[in-house]
Amino acid sequence: MFRKTWKHIKLLLILIITIAIFPKSIFPRKSSDTQKNGLEYYQKLNDSETRLLNYKDNKEALKLKVTQLEIINKSRLMFNAEPVKMDILASRVANKMSMEASENKFVGHWNLAGEKPYHRYGFAGGYDHVSENAFGEWSSDNYDPSSSNIGSMMESGHRTFMDEKAPYDGHKKTIIDKSHNFVGIGFNLSGNQFRYYEEFIDRYFEFENIPEEVKINQPFSITVRTSSDDFLYYMIVYREKYPQAIKAAQIMKRGSYDDYTNEEYLIIPAWELSSYRSGSTYKIPLNFSKDGLFYINIYSDKKEIRKPTSLNTKGKTSGSGIVIKVIN
Repeated sequence: MFRKTWKHIKLLLILIITIAIFPKSIFPRKSSDTQKNGLEYYQKLNDSETRLLNYKDNKEALKLKVTQLEIINKSRLMFNAEPVKMDILASRVANKMSMEASENKFVGHWNLAGEKPYHRYGFAGGYDHVSENAFGEWSSDNYDPSSSNIGSMMESGHRTFMDEKAPYDGHKKTIIDKSHNFVGIGFNLSGNQFRYYEEFIDRYFEFENIPEEVKINQPFSITVRTSSDDFLYYMIVYREKYPQAIKAAQIMKRGSYDDYTNEEYLIIPAWELSSYRSGSTYKIPLNFSKDGLFYINIYSDKKEIRKPTSLNTKGKTSGSGIVIKVIN
């Protein structure tokens, strides 16, 4: 009797020790990561976002997007890229573009107002860097509008991107880019026209006091907050004229888009940026002497540079996509 009891006690002790030393990740649990990628989490974010309310997803559409997010992250995992989270504002920007494209029977990276992806995201109130994938298909007959069919078409659009082969694999490269940490997902089905857009986001800074519009020679500042171990490395401001309206047929003839213009209006190197730093916050004074649109790209580095030296942004990620209108 004693031997049997002692045997059972030893088995119990072994089981307790095994549970104690095994990695907790092997046991089922509701982790914070699961919570932050579930439908309930995104529903709360969707309900709290007040921008572009006309393009807000209902629960069924949001459910489709959470499923699509898993598909996107599986594609990224295949290339050792970290998973992205879904961004609600970028998703509404993508919804708006998908609707305009499907209802006007075009697909591309410009809308009818002549705006590129960074214009549309910036005008909606986004400050981060954005990279866009666009997909469209159409039929002689109207598509089945059921959720299951829309989900299948979204997945088909994404698979089309991932099936690309070099050197014509720009969409695939956008999906698996390791610098992305968020994505906006948008779709629209209008009769026999279906559109699907992915807006990949690079979010590394927090911003404050970003004006939508300023006047020529009006002094203002922007506030940029970095993580505790990052320092601003380089800031470049591109200038361009206001976009001009274009026709759907013209959009269809255009391919990829440039994420900048040829006019580099202002460059602020690391050693100048360091003078605007207080802790992890930078208050950067600006003043534009011309009208137009000014597109601000900001890069960071793990080391702070306080003296003039050669700088190179090759391989670095722009953590901003700020667009400011300058008027007379």
